Amino acid sequence: MICDENEKVAWDANPAAGTRKTLTINGVEFPFRYCPPGTFLMGSPEYDAEGVREVTLTRGFWTLETPVTQRLYEAITGENPSEFSASGQFADDVAGLDTSDFPVENVSWFDCQDYCEALNALNVAPTGFAFRLPWEAEWEYACRAGTTTPFFWGSTLNGDRANCNGNEPYGDVEPGAYLERPSAVGSYGANSWGLVDMSGNVWEWAADWWGKYDATPQTDPTGPSEPTPGWGRIVRGGSWDDEADLCLSGSRLGEFSEDVNYIYGFRIVLARKV
Repeated sequence: MICDENEKVAWDANPAAGTRKTLTINGVEFPFRYCPPGTFLMGSPEYDAEGVREVTLTRGFWTLETPVTQRLYEAITGENPSEFSASGQFADDVAGLDTSDFPVENVSWFDCQDYCEALNALNVAPTGFAFRLPWEAEWEYACRAGTTTPFFWGSTLNGDRANCNGNEPYGDVEPGAYLERPSAVGSYGANSWGLVDMSGNVWEWAADWWGKYDATPQTDPTGPSEPTPGWGRIVRGGSWDDEADLCLSGSRLGEFSEDVNYIYGFRIVLARKV
């Protein structure tokens, strides 16, 4: 059972998966969901010839319920770099819409690091915790929420369960919706841990360098210790402009850390300092 924000649990407890707690920062609510320690099969044999590997995460962590929105980004930085906003390149495509709950996009990996640094400088994290990007393994573990199917809801996608290019569906399903822009976070269903938009809407930066999987079982993996030539940092989850197979729970790409694009966003975690 997913617990709501009214459950009075400590941040440093080990509550039920999906327990919701919030922090109010600069007058804006940041909702988090708890991801407990556990073991899962990481990777996507449907998408990637590298297959899967067993991963154990020994420490629980709190994941932001949504991608960082334009509202959440502006609350900390005072800026909104998004192209799908009133001042962005694609303002006409969102004319008349309140984009404050759209995911922030057009951010680089370095922008994400600056955001986390600014959050930590406010000294609002619970004692012993810090804000950061998720490691890739944490991201996929949170996305799957205990599932082993291609997507956390099942085996097909055509724009019905996530914001993607439904003209290029995945699985035994007819072509479907293609919104051609980001959507407000939470417009599609949550996984069993209460996390929304883990598939589609915007790609989400992870902390790791891109690298090929080590097929042996891993514990608390953090990716390669240095860049793989020709590759950059990991992005996960697919976007509104991508075919459905890029939104698989196990799909992954490497992008250069300085790259910005209207399909790149991010999500933060609140984790114990180590």
